[in-house]
Amino acid sequence: MRFFKQIFDFYINSSIHVGLSCYALVRMTNYMFHIPVGEPVANFVFFGTIVGYNFVKYDALARSKKIKMRKELKGIALFSFCSLLFVGYYFFMLERVTQITAIVFLSITLLYTLPFFPNKKNARNWAGVKIYIVALCWVGVTLGLPILDAGIPITMDFYLKCMQRFILIFVLVLVFEIIDMAHDDPHLKTVPQQIGVKRTKILGLLLLIPFYLLEFFKSNLDKDQLIVNFILVLMISLFLIFANEKRSKYYTSFCVESIPIVWWLLLLLF
Repeated sequence: MRFFKQIFDFYINSSIHVGLSCYALVRMTNYMFHIPVGEPVANFVFFGTIVGYNFVKYDALARSKKIKMRKELKGIALFSFCSLLFVGYYFFMLERVTQITAIVFLSITLLYTLPFFPNKKNARNWAGVKIYIVALCWVGVTLGLPILDAGIPITMDFYLKCMQRFILIFVLVLVFEIIDMAHDDPHLKTVPQQIGVKRTKILGLLLLIPFYLLEFFKSNLDKDQLIVNFILVLMISLFLIFANEKRSKYYTSFCVESIPIVWWLLLLLF
């Protein structure tokens, strides 16, 4: 049993699960915009997410030498390096405009992690902006990159999907911020720190209304998508309502991050 727990923890801590979430959202984009299966973009996003998230999670700790390179961390470092090689491989299979856009989001990730300016904190510690940076990056990577690489014309449907996905990620991050409230630096000024947990939950629930209604403004209404989105809204609502500071780390790192994967699988089932 302990062995399986170690495997599961490695799966979570090495960001494979969050990588699959991003991969699922790319597949959702392919479905929504009728894009033929684009393996290079989907795989680039999967491995890029693993590298990016591991860099964000472990870089500051490693540089400050606050942690020793335990066996698991050495495994994560090796896995991240292998993922980086795959990122490079798939990067050169992308269209030029997609490559440039990917570099832009890489720069945002570096800004989020590294303190570029003397005596200044990184963007991750800028008061109140973390949730917007995370949502923007997820929208750009999982929606913008597949659209650009496929050469799909930018229409109103694209902007609607951008707003819808931004709301989705924003609400999911709210759950993370509620769970992490006891450990977050008060200077971060996360949403729960500023307005309280109860109001944060209400905000998240209210945001799910436009998330669902935006589907009706598409040029072609997809009934299957409406059903799937309704199930998704119910799931997120429950996770949001029952979120609290005493929840296990798996509540967010596995369950909440599974939502994009479940969204994609539900669509495949329908």
